[in-house]
Amino acid sequence: MNKNTIDELFKNLEGTFDTEMPNLGHDNRFLAKLQQQDTIVESPPKKTSYWKPFLAVAASIVICLSVFTVFEQQEPELMDLASISPELSQTQSFFTMAIEQELVALEAQRSPETEDMIQKAMNALKVLEDDYQALKIDLTESGNDKRVIYAMISNFQNRIDVLKNVIEHIEEVKNFKNNQNENTTTI
Repeated sequence: MNKNTIDELFKNLEGTFDTEMPNLGHDNRFLAKLQQQDTIVESPPKKTSYWKPFLAVAASIVICLSVFTVFEQQEPELMDLASISPELSQTQSFFTMAIEQELVALEAQRSPETEDMIQKAMNALKVLEDDYQALKIDLTESGNDKRVIYAMISNFQNRIDVLKNVIEHIEEVKNFKNNQNENTTTI
């Protein structure tokens, strides 16, 4: 605030402040009134609860039991091809690397013209990945059923096929546009 406005405020309030000193013994009379109120308003006697310690112990037991139950109910770790044998582990690694390479090649083709095709391919890959997760559950429950293993390998091959087909389709579209542009410039 500005100093002038504070000075003006005090000038306006001058004479309205209570500057009188209280009568002698004011403090003692005030304390006596407070003590008198304390004796009139007595708080009801506190009820001691004997249940609190038992409730605390019961709550602790419930918490311990729930923690142990959660640990016991954890689902077994899902199996995949790598968990079956070293050969299938190599197969899974091969397919995983091939899919990653195809994804890199697909990302290199990304442009506004190809965005829709790439998005559809990514959606198809998501569906195949969800199917693969279901196959992992089936493999865990079936105990290395060969049909499930073949389905998992087929799933990997389908993902690679989807990526290769989209990349080929994108290249065909680009070649078609380039040929069209060359034909229009020579005419």
